[in-house]
Amino acid sequence: MKKVYVLLADGFETVEALTPVDILHRCGVDVVMVSVGDDIVVKSSHRVTVKADMLLGNGDAVKDGDALILPGGYPGYVNLANSAIVGELVKYYYTSGRLLAAICGGPTVLKRYGVATGKNITCHSSVKAEMVEDYNVGEAGVCQDGNLITGKGAGYSLEFAIAIARQLVDKDVIDKLRNGLQI
Repeated sequence: MKKVYVLLADGFETVEALTPVDILHRCGVDVVMVSVGDDIVVKSSHRVTVKADMLLGNGDAVKDGDALILPGGYPGYVNLANSAIVGELVKYYYTSGRLLAAICGGPTVLKRYGVATGKNITCHSSVKAEMVEDYNVGEAGVCQDGNLITGKGAGYSLEFAIAIARQLVDKDVIDKLRNGLQI
């Protein structure tokens, strides 16, 4: 069974974090929500409270995943970027060829730690100006370049989640998912 970690910091975007959790669960993927802070309870930017499955700790416990997801949301993505442990994990997942996915402001975490520079990405318009110096920023809703998947924002959360799922499960699982969701 594939395993995915979703990093949650206070101020995360609810839809960007929970849509991949839902979609990947439906696909039979083991999804673990990880609180980056000191509390297992994490509050989204829209005051939705989520109980994570575990605390990040020193980060070693989350190195066994097949994918790492960084939701956006303000100030959630800033809080992710301010964690050196998150930075180490982002580097680890990317350089080991594991799937790394970031949406909205989440790609700024990559920039902060010098990960995947020069790659094709998409991101929220509010952070685009700071990203264009180090990345080829496009206008697509979802962009994949190698083992990196990026999403533009909350409105693309479902497309982003399905792009991640496509890399982890068989086509028949995706077809069943799409039929069940009627998309």
